[in-house]
Amino acid sequence: MSDHVIPAPQVHVIPTGGGGTFPVRRVYCIGRNFAAHAVEMGHDPNREPPFFFQKNPDNLDASGEFPYPPHSTDVHHEVELLVGLKSGGTNIPLDKALDHVWGYGVSLDMTRRDLQGEAKKMGRPWEIGKAFERSGPVGRLLPVSEVGHPDHGRIALVVNGDLRQEGDLNQMIWKVPEMISYLSEYFELRAGDVIMAGTPSGVNAVQRGDTMEATIEGVGALTVKVV
Repeated sequence: MSDHVIPAPQVHVIPTGGGGTFPVRRVYCIGRNFAAHAVEMGHDPNREPPFFFQKNPDNLDASGEFPYPPHSTDVHHEVELLVGLKSGGTNIPLDKALDHVWGYGVSLDMTRRDLQGEAKKMGRPWEIGKAFERSGPVGRLLPVSEVGHPDHGRIALVVNGDLRQEGDLNQMIWKVPEMISYLSEYFELRAGDVIMAGTPSGVNAVQRGDTMEATIEGVGALTVKVV
């Protein structure tokens, strides 16, 4: 019999290519990791120390639908590589970082841009614009044994047949091993942690009824309907 005074929250999982599920512990999101996106958001793209914010595990959603959120009239799409860790630790050496990766997938970091903008002006955290319900549509996570460690390849997002975002994974300012190593200096990484690795330029607003099609070469595709 459980000693919990309330029902324990369920472990949140995302699907994998093998039919099993990947339990999510934490979600780390890197900001402005493509130079062109940093410029379009009004920032200097020079290689400064990376910064991260967090979504919640249950923000990740594999249903194929994105409910338009409340309190916003300017919700943007951001296509990103998703990195799932099978192990972790602290102060992970750069040359050992990829040993901790279970697999990769396609994800979207949906953003209430108007609320994020207000938070920026007041010097407040971004979570109100980033960490809302179902703000992280995800596809299947595929194991390293199947996709390797993608460090180049086209990343793109199409909305209603029109190309919105396009770039290459080799344009990431901070590469996957560097993100893992850097994060491990400040947090104890563990199995089940995922990293959303940044978005190329071209972020823009979506409306109810839109269909978003995200692709990453060598990793997969994700189709999400805005409802």
